Amino acid sequence: MDKIFDLKKIIINTLDSNKAVDIISIDLENKSSMADYLIIASGTSSRHIQALSEIVLEKLKSNGVTNCKIEGNDSNDWKLIDGIDVIVHIFHPEKRKFYELEKMWSELIPKEKILI
Repeated sequence: MDKIFDLKKIIINTLDSNKAVDIISIDLENKSSMADYLIIASGTSSRHIQALSEIVLEKLKSNGVTNCKIEGNDSNDWKLIDGIDVIVHIFHPEKRKFYELEKMWSELIPKEKILI
């Protein structure tokens, strides 16, 4: 788990040093088995969002995550970088506000819903 936690910190630092805005990390333990962490950030323009997604992808690969990929290549407002254990969403601020992923994933999910 320490390796995944370190990877999360590396990704957050990478986003921060490349001027991503409003970076948050959500621990998905006891919420989902799809990943250990969800990182959400905003970019300032479509070019910035694209650049951030490519930088994060390269950082994941350079840290040994070989099966990672970018989803949303056709979108100017949103990118998802699937880093297997760490998932990164990069949004245009308006789209981020619309989808409210922080609210959805930060709330505790009742066990009945997890089992379905």
